[in-house]
Amino acid sequence: MLFVANLNIADLSVNELKKYRQKKRILRLLYKHEELSAPQICKHINVSLPTAIALLNYLISQKFVVLKGTGKSKGGRKPLIYGLANNCLYVIACDMGRYKTKMAIINTQNKQIAPFKTIETSIDDAELENKLFQLANELMKEDNIPYEKIYGIGIDMPGLVDSENGINYTVKDEALQAIAKRIEKKFNKLVYIDNDARMQAFGEYIFGKAKGKKDAIVINWNWGIGLGMILDGKLYRGTTGFAGELSHIKMVDDGSLCICGKKGCLETIASSHALLKYANEGIANNVVTQLTNSPEKLTVEDIISAAKLGDEFSISILSKIGVALGKGISYIIQLLNPEIIVLSGSLAKANQFVSIPIQQSLNKYCIEKISANSEIVISELSEKSGLLGVTATLYQKIFSDMIN
Repeated sequence: MLFVANLNIADLSVNELKKYRQKKRILRLLYKHEELSAPQICKHINVSLPTAIALLNYLISQKFVVLKGTGKSKGGRKPLIYGLANNCLYVIACDMGRYKTKMAIINTQNKQIAPFKTIETSIDDAELENKLFQLANELMKEDNIPYEKIYGIGIDMPGLVDSENGINYTVKDEALQAIAKRIEKKFNKLVYIDNDARMQAFGEYIFGKAKGKKDAIVINWNWGIGLGMILDGKLYRGTTGFAGELSHIKMVDDGSLCICGKKGCLETIASSHALLKYANEGIANNVVTQLTNSPEKLTVEDIISAAKLGDEFSISILSKIGVALGKGISYIIQLLNPEIIVLSGSLAKANQFVSIPIQQSLNKYCIEKISANSEIVISELSEKSGLLGVTATLYQKIFSDMIN
């Protein structure tokens, strides 16, 4: 009866519904804690030991749970330890950038089955669901994962995302904004979409540098500047789910035109676009730089590599965007007083070439008493934080104790 498609609450007796929810709560606990004994499960879900063992035996028979060995004894017999089976079910996780999308199949231990695949697409792509479906089938075929063992698809993406209703309001064509519904129709699976910075924040909170932190800020520093917030130990979304648009805070009067339609946004002076703009302007003006020896289409990685080799111009433009972002961060610190700020994304990989200018900005714009308690660190999860964040969210939904 577990995970039956289109299960209707009216079809279950009171006792069946109770057991159904208990089983899902056990799965959710094992996903969260990885390993638990039957007595520990009893305490979490408030059932007797015989009931817990009966529920666990059922889940073992359905190949969702396995015995992991024995735990430490507290005077009696050593308790049996249970965990989720590695191959009981999987999810497909997608991390959408502005121009490319990464996809991976991830098991209940949050491990990728194989390296992710990448395709060129965007939130405005009318063929998005078809491209994702084709890519998913390629991954399943290569990894020998049966389609019936895929229980959901999670996608983090840029834009104003209403995760509850599965809508991305940044998609230009209004008819294409209901992305979750489009993908659900194609895959016939549970689908969850959310903002990329928010899912990166959740990934860092569950698995990365923000783990155990009560108030944390995660900045996705790439083509845009996304902001994810963990406030009082909870992922903060805002009234309509659109909180965290750091990219579009106005910083320069009559500045450059931003993709949002306004001028002078932080994105126009502190993003990958801004960095490449400064680099190409310098090359056009015959600035002495190693970047003139780079391929015709310059990349952020080219600039960071040149900086590491001592190229003064590359160092200077990385410093320029670091100072600009630092000013934006100073507003966040003084408003929210976070314990930690985690920088992720392609520009964060510049490390000291941007972190030192950021700190210089904070010294200039922040009250020292406030900024001194906010640690700024570089993500170690890097490109995996969004994938892990959306994976954890999706598994929580799959293992929810409510009827699907």
